[in-house]
Amino acid sequence: MDRITETIATIAAGVIGVAILAVLVSNKAQTGNVLASAGGAFSNVLSAATAPVTGNSAAPNVNAGVMSNGLPNLGGGLLGGSGFSLGSQLGPS
Repeated sequence: MDRITETIATIAAGVIGVAILAVLVSNKAQTGNVLASAGGAFSNVLSAATAPVTGNSAAPNVNAGVMSNGLPNLGGGLLGGSGFSLGSQLGPS
């Protein structure tokens, strides 16, 4: 009985993993913009935390991630059934 439970849990974890990957590489997910915004937020927090020590208070960057074009379309080949070609996506645009 433990073997069946382990198999079901493994299959469920695999399905969840594929779903997470599909969401991350989706064209509508804008993962690159989310990561850029999170980096900008961390930069603002770091600047505010060090300002009393360094004496430099930088104005907050509220536009972090706005100019980002997001991640390249990595999911087209993987999820479209035509194979995964990462090399063609990493070249200059």
